[in-house]
Amino acid sequence: MDIVKYETKGVCSSLIEVKIENNIIKDLHFVGGCNGNLQGISTLCKGMDVNDVIKKLRGIRCGSKQTSCPDQLANCLFEYLKEAAKKAVH
Repeated sequence: MDIVKYETKGVCSSLIEVKIENNIIKDLHFVGGCNGNLQGISTLCKGMDVNDVIKKLRGIRCGSKQTSCPDQLANCLFEYLKEAAKKAVH
């Protein structure tokens, strides 16, 4: 199981922690942010494939911000996939 910690940028939450196994999200936790909404997103994403979550959440904006907590999660997962691909090549 991979444990990913991602420092967010431009949103109220400060950190995303994700546990991933075989490209499936096993656990997800946001530090800070809108507690109820982020608990809901975390619960919905558990059991989902990383690629599906990226497709659904990438580009979502929060008000006038250029990003959102869901978008930051998509960025986190995208970076995870990039790093996993690099490790697979070596």
